[in-house]
Amino acid sequence: MLASLYRDLEDLFPELVEIRRDLHMHPELSFQEVHTPEKVADYLQRLGLEVRTNVGERGVIGLLRGGKADDNSRTVALRADFDALPIQDEKDVPYKSRVPGVMHACGHDMHTAALLGAAKVLSQVKEQLQGNVVFIHQFGEEKPPGGAIAMIEDGCLDGVDVIYGAHVWPTEPFGNVAMTEGYAMAAGDSFEIQVVGRGGHGAQPHTTIDPLVVGCQLVLNLQQIISRRINPLEPAVLSVGSIQSGLAANVIPDVCKLTGTVRAFSNDVREFILEQIERIVKATCDAAGARYKLSLLKGYDAVWNHPEQTQGVERIAKQLFGEERVRRVEPSLAGEDFSAYLKRIPGTFFLVGAGNPDIGAVYPLHHPMFDGDERAMIVTGKMFVSLVWNELQGATV
Repeated sequence: MLASLYRDLEDLFPELVEIRRDLHMHPELSFQEVHTPEKVADYLQRLGLEVRTNVGERGVIGLLRGGKADDNSRTVALRADFDALPIQDEKDVPYKSRVPGVMHACGHDMHTAALLGAAKVLSQVKEQLQGNVVFIHQFGEEKPPGGAIAMIEDGCLDGVDVIYGAHVWPTEPFGNVAMTEGYAMAAGDSFEIQVVGRGGHGAQPHTTIDPLVVGCQLVLNLQQIISRRINPLEPAVLSVGSIQSGLAANVIPDVCKLTGTVRAFSNDVREFILEQIERIVKATCDAAGARYKLSLLKGYDAVWNHPEQTQGVERIAKQLFGEERVRRVEPSLAGEDFSAYLKRIPGTFFLVGAGNPDIGAVYPLHHPMFDGDERAMIVTGKMFVSLVWNELQGATV
């Protein structure tokens, strides 16, 4: 049966490419998705699924009830995200984004198409399924607070026993499947510091409180948190990404603004870093006689993949694609709000290789030239179908 479903997926490839490229040409930013969820809902409705729209605000879920399911049956959830990024698409391809300054630079269009493909082939055998499948199409993954928590609060995980998600990964060659057991992606928080001094003439610095000098000191002082106050065996990053102050060479400004990000796996380390930021900002500004305003924006929790489900993904991927195509990878300090699902039910988030230098798919995620080998959608679909079959039917390949 599974071999037949795999062939059906492969036959769907032209349709999935068409879906993906339509989404790629018409991307929508996080929390501004209107037409994308409409397209997803329409596709799921035509498959005969029970569809809910506006879940958590803009999300879509489709419920496939197995013909052999009963009150004791399991329910499996599969998740894809569909928001885009504020990036100008610089690729020279027919399906280049037609929305200025907006682009699917993170592969969410491929995730969405792959999940729709899995829904289509599974819906064709629904009478044989001994359980249920929930297809979660999520909005707003790229922008905290993200869409996952809102969708969970609106019931997308009600009755769900286990969840799986996948992300195309350009640094993995096409055909590979990669996974990380335990911590896989970091918690990500951001900060903004506004240093308020007293401006004046550049030739009379003694009459001013120079916020730019204080800002530069903060860039250096904040690095001591990671280098001198965190156990070197604990992965953590603090990066100041921007510093803005002044407009003229001979004018000392009144204000300097800094923004940055913090990444960590351990929640204790995460909280300690945020506490230390405030302590260092206060001490540095006090020493210079400057005032400050500090804003901390808590982002996503760390992604922690459950061992049983991660090992299941590894086993199934090896059976499908061969051991040479499957590998464990180091955790990434990137962030993902799939963590919200994994805090509530067992599951795992795995990576599907989409890199292919022969077609120019060599650029990283969030790059204006990003593209992926579209065959990764079939790999993702086969994994999703196999995981559902394993959970509900007790078989793999």
